Amino acid sequence: MSDRRPEVADVLASFAAPTRERFPLAAEQEQVLRQLPLCRSAALGGHKLECDACGHQEISYNSCRNRHCPKCQAAARAEWLAEREAELLDVSYFHVVFTLPDEFAQVALQNKRLCYGLLFRAAARTLRTIAADPAHLGAEIGFLAVLHTWSQNLLHHPHVHCVVPGGGISSDGKQWIACRKGFLLPVRVLSRLFRRLYLEGLGKAFKDGELQLHGRLESLRDRKRWADIIARLRSKEWVVYSKPPFGGPLQVLKYLARYTHRVAISNARLLATEQGRVRFLWKDRAAGGGTRTMSLDGVEFVRRFLMHVLPKGFVRIRHYGFLANRARKRKLPLARSLISAQLAPSTSPQDPTPPAADAQPLLAEPERCPLCERGNMRPVGAVPPNQKFPPPDTS
Repeated sequence: MSDRRPEVADVLASFAAPTRERFPLAAEQEQVLRQLPLCRSAALGGHKLECDACGHQEISYNSCRNRHCPKCQAAARAEWLAEREAELLDVSYFHVVFTLPDEFAQVALQNKRLCYGLLFRAAARTLRTIAADPAHLGAEIGFLAVLHTWSQNLLHHPHVHCVVPGGGISSDGKQWIACRKGFLLPVRVLSRLFRRLYLEGLGKAFKDGELQLHGRLESLRDRKRWADIIARLRSKEWVVYSKPPFGGPLQVLKYLARYTHRVAISNARLLATEQGRVRFLWKDRAAGGGTRTMSLDGVEFVRRFLMHVLPKGFVRIRHYGFLANRARKRKLPLARSLISAQLAPSTSPQDPTPPAADAQPLLAEPERCPLCERGNMRPVGAVPPNQKFPPPDTS
């Protein structure tokens, strides 16, 4: 028996067939089942590497480049972080999380594109509206939002993580308005507006016939039943959580490295596959965040993993306010200049060291030769895909 711990790709390959037999799969989910098991294998071809010191040769196989693959996220994360590093401001940053109620998770699962998009819009409008109110901050803020749809046990738990600089640009564009130390915006006010905006958008989608309600949810097509569930959602508190502020740009960069390119479960959390079951580690938030072991039937594990496959083309990292794509080029330099004007001459910048000085390298360095440990492995030729494997569908 091999001591090698399994990877997500191994589990998908082992249980793909029975999963297809038991559950209908969307095209995106079928694509994940096909692509991930072939990642960095002979099926995809690759390139030959040679040590520039001793001549030792190895083959490096290509990755599947699927955004749900745990092995393919490192390179994408490094490239994305290099771009974000240039956008960081010399202020404290806050982490705000907007979460959909558990009672609504099944509706969202059947309407991913609509409900996740509405989650982004409601969260963004909530932050921008409350921040612009003179009673709170009275400024235009900028932030990025990242969608996560899972809990630690792989159940459906849609929420967005927002990383927000601690302040914003005044309405006349002449001043940087900093938030109070350690406090961005009142959570209860954010929660109430978020709830109202989301339910308004949801109600419009229902009225316009845009919601898909199948299976156990089919009864919600009845207007009275739908009104009942909306009333229950309106009567409960929605979770908006504001975590303590980051220390500065370097801490933000490290945080983003952990959060932005995650998939539902990493290979590091898998322990074993045995007797048709998959064992993995998870943090039990309800019991203080302690690490525990969970065992799931292999097909159930795959079903839960595939729940978090996003619709084709759906953008899961978005920018808003003065960091929005159409405003960033003009407003980010303005924000930086306004902050600098406030810092001089009375104070000095929080950290004169460039943000990435103590961080892990963002761009991959040449791989050191495993044989002589002196030279670097350099590409010297292509390796064609193994014809015994069907090529993956990358459409």
